[in-house]
This record gives sequence, C-alpha cells and structure tokens, in this order.
Amino acid sequence: MKKPIPTPALPLKGRGQKVEPLLKERACGFTLIELLVAITVMAVMALISWRALDGMMTAREHARARADAVLTLQTTLAQWGADLDAMTEFPQTRALDWNGRVLRLTRQSGDSQSADVFVVAWASDGRTWWRWQSAPVSTRMGWQQAWDAAASWIPGSTGSNAALATALIPIEDWQLYAFRDNVWGAVITPSTAPATNTATDGLRLTLDLAAGPGLQGRITRDWVRPAATVARSLSPAMEQSSSAVVSGSAP
Repeated sequence: MKKPIPTPALPLKGRGQKVEPLLKERACGFTLIELLVAITVMAVMALISWRALDGMMTAREHARARADAVLTLQTTLAQWGADLDAMTEFPQTRALDWNGRVLRLTRQSGDSQSADVFVVAWASDGRTWWRWQSAPVSTRMGWQQAWDAAASWIPGSTGSNAALATALIPIEDWQLYAFRDNVWGAVITPSTAPATNTATDGLRLTLDLAAGPGLQGRITRDWVRPAATVARSLSPAMEQSSSAVVSGSAP
C-alpha cells in the first residue's frame, strides 16, 4: 500500500491577510487598441502602394501612347515623301495639282519593272489627315478616271471611292508652301488658296497636330524635287530641306 505524499505546509500569514496563489495565470493575445493600430497601418501602406502602382501604370500608358503616335507620324511623313519622290506624269497630264481642298499627284509604282502608275490624294476632314490611292492604271483614260475620282473624294465619307482612303493622324490644320524660282512662296491653306497647277521645285508641309495623349504642336516637313536645280547660294538651305527636317512639340 502506497503512502500518501505529504502536502507542503503553506507559510502562515498574519491575521487578516489573504493567501496569494503560487502561480498567477497571464492573459494571452492583443488588445483592441493594438488591433486597430495594426489595421490602420496596413490600410495606409496599401493606399500608398496602390497610388504608386497606379502612377506607374499611367506613366507606362502615356509612354506607350507617345511611342505609337511617334511611329505613326514617322510612317505618315515617310509615305508623304515617298509619294512626292515618285511623282511622274503622262504626256499632257498633271503630275501635281492643288484645288484648295485636295492635293493630287501621279506617282510611279514601287515596282521598277511595272509601267503602272497611281493617283494619290492627300486631304483633311478637319480632324484627321487622310491619304487616298487609286488602283494601278496604265492608260490615259484610266488615269483620267482616277484623277477625277481623287478630285471628288471627300475624306471620311462612305462608298466605293472612300474604300481606297486611309485615315492617318489626327490634325487640326495643315498648310503648304511652294518653292519656285529659288524662293519659298506664300503659305497655301486649304481654305484660302486658289486652284493651281504651276510646277514646283519643292513643298513645305506644316501640320498642326491635334491635342492628345501622344503628340501635339506643329510639325514641319520640307521636300525638294530630287532633280531640281537651285542657285548656289541656296544650296545649304536646300540640302537641309531635302534631309526632311522634322520638328514638333510634345505635351
């Protein structure tokens, strides 16, 4: 038979004093105030992180829009220069014509082995710059039909004639200067210029780009006929013009 284990005697207290337990349990966890402080700190950190992330995404979208706008502008101006460089004409026809609304020209095909030509037109509807190109033509009658179709073309319209047009870049206005007799002539605007058929050695194009997320401001592009003969004193200016200097501003 096992003997009972004796219980240690508690120290005697003075009369009227309470006996304290040997072990005192401590409550575990966070207080309500500590939880509220932690939640507040996490909410502030989340708000700061979201604003930083949103700013990064906005900057990236702006950079992408600007890059796309610059690429589109470069492609459009390259096409403009290529059309002018490839200008040609049938006997007793016009290579270039401006009627105050549409600039029309006849250009060679990009295929050196082909005898076909194209009629190309450039115009604006007040919001967008457009380019129109006919089907390839090889006869005088086919050229005349395409030439008349380009004159009657209205940018942004619908129909079979409009199917040959391409919207390019948003603009507010565009202007043309003619280079004749070794000097740049007065500005030609679509709203004020009379119809003209005078041959020109060069064209200066100015585009007022529409305000947007990509580019805005004025772009200037000079073109000089490759076979043009100019005075020696004007050679540096013409060399600069033929290099197609492009300037503009961004927001």
